[in-house]
Amino acid sequence: MRFDEIAPIKPLSPEQARLKSMKDRVKRDQEAIKAERARQKIKAGQAELMQIESAVQNE
Repeated sequence: MRFDEIAPIKPLSPEQARLKSMKDRVKRDQEAIKAERARQKIKAGQAELMQIESAVQNE
């Protein structure tokens, strides 16, 4: 790849940097929410499994 094929990246203006920061934060928060929902779903599934196992043992 030649040097002239690489476009230089201009620094963002303060307004653009603020918007980019906000967008990045939203994406990070969405991923955190998705991960937390998955953790809660796993925890509920494990609790249900333990409940079923204890019911089977008591029979």
